[in-house]
Amino acid sequence: MDIILGSDHGGFDLKEACKSHLETLQIYRVKDIGVFSLDSSDYPEVAHRVARAIAGGEYACGILVCGTGLGMSIVANRYKGVRAALCHNLYTARMSRLHNDANILVMGGRVIGAGLALEMVDIFLTVPFEGGRHIKRINQIDSEAYFGGKKLTAG
Repeated sequence: MDIILGSDHGGFDLKEACKSHLETLQIYRVKDIGVFSLDSSDYPEVAHRVARAIAGGEYACGILVCGTGLGMSIVANRYKGVRAALCHNLYTARMSRLHNDANILVMGGRVIGAGLALEMVDIFLTVPFEGGRHIKRINQIDSEAYFGGKKLTAG
């Protein structure tokens, strides 16, 4: 499986830990799109690149890390077909896959430690989507603008 990952400066150290972990497993091919230092950087640029790659089908899944994970998840979820899940613990990582078929794991480098993050990565990459009743909900997410059972229209 190919995995794309990226971070800003606030998530750099945690991204590097995730990358090293994935490379050590020798199961995944990892594409690191940056950043490559602790120098100040803008998270939207990285989040757009990863989300475009997922939405375009170049990669099945990705990992994004910024200081809190909030900015990265907001940007990534603007893309149709992208379900970026901001996770802070093992339970949310598991449920993001089981019920939401998340395809990008988002974490906060200033929120969680590397040990927990690596466990979350393993869960995210191995837990399958449960399907069933959740498929209808995933389709609602990926529909055009959906609100309260009615599609929203412009104007």
